[in-house]
Amino acid sequence: MAISVLGWLAGEPELLGRFLALTGIQPDQLRHAAADPGFLAGLLDFLMEHEPTLMAFCAATDSKPEDVAAAAHTYSRPHLDSGEY
Repeated sequence: MAISVLGWLAGEPELLGRFLALTGIQPDQLRHAAADPGFLAGLLDFLMEHEPTLMAFCAATDSKPEDVAAAAHTYSRPHLDSGEY
């Protein structure tokens, strides 16, 4: 799912620019970063933190928001209040 988000962002220059600005990653670092689980978690968090962006991704890729949320949960670390530690 996270790789799908990256592919979708590549076709959305404004959103990709926003993502790069928020993360501090340079465009030439994306390929290498895609192998990092923390980066993949960041991609999914980026989508989950802004519902219009999440819905645009889902519409463009015929994905369900629940599937994105499940993928985000897979990559995210447990929080102290989650009971998952």
